[in-house]
Amino acid sequence: MNSPGARKPNINTTAIDINDYFKVAISVDCVIFGFDDNTLKVLLIKCNLEEYKGCWSLLGDLVLPEEDLDTASYRVLKERTGLDDLYLEQVQTFGGLNRHPAGRVVTIAYYSLVNIRHHQLKLSDNELHWHPLKDIRTMAFDHKMILDASYSQLQKNIQEKPLVFKLLGNKFSLRELQNLYEAILCTKLDRRNFRKKISTMGLLIDINETESDVPHRPGKLYRFNHQKYQKELEKPDGKINKQ
Repeated sequence: MNSPGARKPNINTTAIDINDYFKVAISVDCVIFGFDDNTLKVLLIKCNLEEYKGCWSLLGDLVLPEEDLDTASYRVLKERTGLDDLYLEQVQTFGGLNRHPAGRVVTIAYYSLVNIRHHQLKLSDNELHWHPLKDIRTMAFDHKMILDASYSQLQKNIQEKPLVFKLLGNKFSLRELQNLYEAILCTKLDRRNFRKKISTMGLLIDINETESDVPHRPGKLYRFNHQKYQKELEKPDGKINKQ
């Protein structure tokens, strides 16, 4: 035992038996964003804990002893959605003392982008639903805080790299692309300026097709040039044309 006033040992400089300290569980929580009907949505599941009865929560689970964090997050996505090829990005760690009624649980948040129309999710659980982001006011645990932090990171990231194309189909119009940006950024964008900025990126392929069965004048359809984007990333400076 350390004498009163003695400096406590530090795990980075001293051999310590962590069993002498508190027990803590590590979990991952996934914020899965989707885009449909010009609306940004998030995939949520009904929480069955008595403390949060009737509330919605993010998709998450404890990290198993043999897993690293990324492996656990992909497992959660696979188990809940049936997909294992999604984009995942770590957001931050949440470790409030009383964030979970089971005890001390520290969670690492990730966000993912899913094309709702072009990915058939295995939503076998009828408690699993897509919710418009703008309609979500409260959630179980501290999940509203996690959702807000993930959304803020998404808003920042789409202005630096073309992540939004993961939310679109293989072919899309500039109108659809602008609607997506506006939904994520919560702002109206000038049509001419937006198209000029997208053009300077040089990452769209004109496929010589137009929209069909639309209530407005059909627009030209494009594809995202994944190969060019990858080549730009592989350049020495690792930069692409910014939007």
